[in-house]
Amino acid sequence: MKSRLKRKNSFLCVSIALLAFLCVAAAPEDPLKVIYKGPRGPRELPLEPGKEPAAQTKQAARYRYNPEGKVDPFKSFLTVKEIIPQAGEEGRPKTYLETLDLSQLDLIAIVVSPKGSWAMVRDAKGLGYPVVEGTPIGLHGGVILSISDGKIIVREKYRDFRGKVVTRDVEKKLYRE
Repeated sequence: MKSRLKRKNSFLCVSIALLAFLCVAAAPEDPLKVIYKGPRGPRELPLEPGKEPAAQTKQAARYRYNPEGKVDPFKSFLTVKEIIPQAGEEGRPKTYLETLDLSQLDLIAIVVSPKGSWAMVRDAKGLGYPVVEGTPIGLHGGVILSISDGKIIVREKYRDFRGKVVTRDVEKKLYRE
C-alpha cells in the first residue's frame, strides 16, 4: 500500500512539474507593448443650434471675471474688533490676581477699620491675598470698587455680543464653611 502511495505521489509531482514547464515554454518571449496615444488635444464643446462655431469660440474667449460689487474672498467677513486694553497692557505687568477669574477666588476675610477696609481672597491653591479698594483683580480688568460688611464689589469691563463695552459690578460674598 505504501509503494502504491509513493508511486501516486511521484506521478503527481512529475505531472505538475511537466505542466509548469509547458506553461513557461508556451509563454510569448517578447514583453507586452505599451501603446502610446500622445497628448490630448483641445476639447471641443458641442455646438449650439443656430449659431456659428466661430462666434461661440470668440464668446468663450472674450469672458473676463469682473470682481466689482462682489465680496473679496480673501478678506475676513468678520468685522475688525476694537481691542479693549486688558489689565497689564498699559505698560505694567499683570499681578497674580489679574490672571485668575473671579469664580476661582473666594472671599475669606474682611477687616473694617477707621483707617480703611481690606479683605482677604483665597485662590484654588489655598493661598490668601490681601486686597484693598482699587486693587486690580480678575481676567476682565476688574477693580475692587468697595469693601463692605460681608461682601466686596468688583467692577469689570467686558464686551457684549454686539461688541459694545459694558461695565458690570460683580459681588463676591464672604465664604462660609
